[in-house]
Amino acid sequence: QVQLVESGGGLVQAGGSLRLSCAASGRTFSSYAMGWFRQAPGKEREFVAAISWGGGRTVYHDSVKGRFTISRDNAKNTLYLQMNSLKPEDTAVYYCAANRGPWGPGQAMDVMGNYYWGRGTQVTVSS
Repeated sequence: QVQLVESGGGLVQAGGSLRLSCAASGRTFSSYAMGWFRQAPGKEREFVAAISWGGGRTVYHDSVKGRFTISRDNAKNTLYLQMNSLKPEDTAVYYCAANRGPWGPGQAMDVMGNYYWGRGTQVTVSS
């Protein structure tokens, strides 16, 4: 089993930046493809970004391409999400997830897939 703890959320003005972290403990972090998801108030959880086991392949939702960067440090068992040029519509609870099911590098992760989930961190972007 993998335990995931997100941090780095907060309140930021539109156009600003935040860096989310997800610390993993338990089974080997590097054996999991990892993803970030988000859930805005009144909306369903949605895919944001994913990264392959070694970090060589990444994929993003169209709404965050060019603004967000997913990365990982397997030596530190940590996943990151650098968020730049934030918009009010990025306001959500952000969750990291360790993928337990099949996944092809370069594919978006299905929110209904099989994951270990963190508890989330709130990101609020003011206009």
